[in-house]
Amino acid sequence: MSAYRDKDPRIHGIQTKIRVVPDFPKQGIMFQDITTLLLDPKAFKDTIDLFVERYKGKNISVVAGIEARGFIFGPPIALAIGAKFVPLRKPKKLPGKVISEEYILEYGRDCLEMHVGAVETGDHVLVVDDLIATGGTLCAAMNLLERVGAQVVECACVIELPDLKGRERLNDKPLYVLVESH
Repeated sequence: MSAYRDKDPRIHGIQTKIRVVPDFPKQGIMFQDITTLLLDPKAFKDTIDLFVERYKGKNISVVAGIEARGFIFGPPIALAIGAKFVPLRKPKKLPGKVISEEYILEYGRDCLEMHVGAVETGDHVLVVDDLIATGGTLCAAMNLLERVGAQVVECACVIELPDLKGRERLNDKPLYVLVESH
């Protein structure tokens, strides 16, 4: 499911504010820079509003944001829908007892962590990040949350790179995106 297919007039404004930076951080990568979106209050608000309109009243108790750009979009969505926000962080960033999930990237290994007890059995979770590429990070986030008994309702990203087929790795878990980039 994607907002761009719904032809919402706000989508074009959001899409035009995402800067594409060629060959960053390395040769051949077309980096999707959301910092330019954040510089436009209307486009940033429209982005949050589209997610809030989709998830308000859907019985979501937790919004889990993936480090780091999931921390930008997740908290305002959580506040607006009356859910708590749980950060999913890179290793050694959270104090106290954590649970972790390692995953493989196209260029190596990585890990996500969250505080033990932040999410409980039966919580209904929305996972938020800025972008889905190969899907590895979203899969790790879902695995981490489901290991503690949470139910991942959906994943939400501002941008999808459909050519990298990340959606296919999500094991039929719903994914909602605002814009595609090819």
